[in-house]
Amino acid sequence: MPEAADIHRLVGKTYLDEHAIAARVREMAADISADYANREILLISILKGAIYFLADLAREIEVPVSIDFIAISSFRQDRREAGREIRRVRFLKDLDQDIEGMDILIVEDVIDTGLTLNYIVQNLWLRKPASLEIATLLDRPYRRLADLPVKYQGFQVPDEFFVGYGFDYKQRLRNLPRIARLHV
Repeated sequence: MPEAADIHRLVGKTYLDEHAIAARVREMAADISADYANREILLISILKGAIYFLADLAREIEVPVSIDFIAISSFRQDRREAGREIRRVRFLKDLDQDIEGMDILIVEDVIDTGLTLNYIVQNLWLRKPASLEIATLLDRPYRRLADLPVKYQGFQVPDEFFVGYGFDYKQRLRNLPRIARLHV
């Protein structure tokens, strides 16, 4: 694993500073609060990338919220006999509670193809929540392969690798207060 000094040399130009992120999170929270007036929301985050966004968003939402987490593993399995690669997703940590009849908001750090999130959404709908919506800080809708209705979107971003505000490089740099480009 690279040394700390080497890791920090990989941090490029700031893409979104703390002020831009905080302002957009407040705007999203205001929309969510208005949409869920007089209701309680269960915020579900997929570990680990969205934890900073989740924490900031939860503090800004003005209706009652509770929080739960899932952890997943996404991997590819080579099927040489069929000449194709199969993508598998499995839950490493499931929710700690029953969500039947609850209003659910999945809080994501970034959505690209949407394939993994689509699997999660389909799984959660089987548990009969009252509603299920998606909020993402960063979105790349031009890469979408799954039809996902993303109700709350922070920023549309280019197809680049970012670090900071929860985004990592080899499990490091999540703690940067801004979102920066990564130079590898």
